[in-house]
Amino acid sequence: MANAASRLRQLREKAGLSLRELARQINEQPSNVNYWETSGNLPRSDVLVSIAKTLGVTVEELLGEPRPKRAVPPGGKLGRIIQTVSRLPRRQQDKVVDMFETVLAGQQSKTNGHSKAA
Repeated sequence: MANAASRLRQLREKAGLSLRELARQINEQPSNVNYWETSGNLPRSDVLVSIAKTLGVTVEELLGEPRPKRAVPPGGKLGRIIQTVSRLPRRQQDKVVDMFETVLAGQQSKTNGHSKAA
């Protein structure tokens, strides 16, 4: 867990915060922050979120994972349809998904050479 400790300290220093300042901003005792930085033990999840926000990183980065890539939504007409569907109530979204799956399954059958009667 030494990596977690050094990562927390590196990110804190990169953000230009002292140990005490980070502790003040996340409403924790400086001794807690010192403990996390030296032991490599991680704080509770709600504190991880607070630390990440204060340091300007994601929780994933705080834990040593690469920054998640943003998914690029489809553009054009399909993108507009997906945005509209995403604002519908869940039951209506499920009906739209069922329709898409039916159409795609039929298309897959045609692609595989198995014509499916509707």
